[in-house]
Amino acid sequence: MIDFRHQTFLQLCQIKNYTKTAEKLHVTQPTVTQHIKYLEEYYDIKLFNYSGKKLSLTEAGKKLYQYTERMAADSKEIAKAVSNKSSKQSIKFGATLSIGEFVMPDILNQAMSENPELNFDMLVENTTTLLEKLKAGEINFAVLEGFFDKTKFGYHLFSKEKFIGICSTDSKLSRKKITIDELLDSRLILREGGSGTREILEQILYTNNLNPESFTSYLEIGNLNAIKTLVAENKGISFIFQAAAENYLKKNKISALKIKGFNIKREFNFVYLKDSIFAEEYLKYFKLFINLRE
Repeated sequence: MIDFRHQTFLQLCQIKNYTKTAEKLHVTQPTVTQHIKYLEEYYDIKLFNYSGKKLSLTEAGKKLYQYTERMAADSKEIAKAVSNKSSKQSIKFGATLSIGEFVMPDILNQAMSENPELNFDMLVENTTTLLEKLKAGEINFAVLEGFFDKTKFGYHLFSKEKFIGICSTDSKLSRKKITIDELLDSRLILREGGSGTREILEQILYTNNLNPESFTSYLEIGNLNAIKTLVAENKGISFIFQAAAENYLKKNKISALKIKGFNIKREFNFVYLKDSIFAEEYLKYFKLFINLRE
């Protein structure tokens, strides 16, 4: 368990207000000030700057925040490990939607068949949410399809996956070669903000001087099966990982768009807290997942 003054520091970093931090921790504002002053004297550094009424971390404060955040997450894992009286290992991890629905089920099925002592708890969420839960120590690691700051996390390449455009087999766009500009008369069906798939698509559009508003209309949906169903019914086009579209493609419910010069592959990454004391333990699961996918 981390020191209570470091817990105060973490809360202040996140809230950036002494009064609100005190209310959150059910202590007085002078107590919060005292805790921060103690840490500044202990480490012989300045942790915060004030610019007007805005509180911001110093460079030293940012470093301490990263270390403290990691310690807090690791301390939760230590508490779970020492209090677990069962012989079974319980692993809680996250996966983004494409990975959680279309990649991990087969891997987990094999993993549990070959290793009955393992218990897996997989949380399926978007990239932004999973990174926050990782930093908070609520999950051990995550398998992500989206972008993340590689300077702040430990990671290993899980795979490279094809990213494709899809349309209905009844669409006039089906089976003919087109340019990306020829898609703009279509309705674009895309994932919600914070989704890795959405971020990848927006980056691709940006490199072509486009964005979702460049299309005739667009629709946001957080469920991949709903997106594929709407595309199959010729209600619009979308862009997803081929792994997530495979079943619909095989059943000829949708077609892959043949876009000139569009040959996109993006990374799936196994991500964990950088320099975590449990890093070696997490890498065992990375290797297990990789071996079962091959």
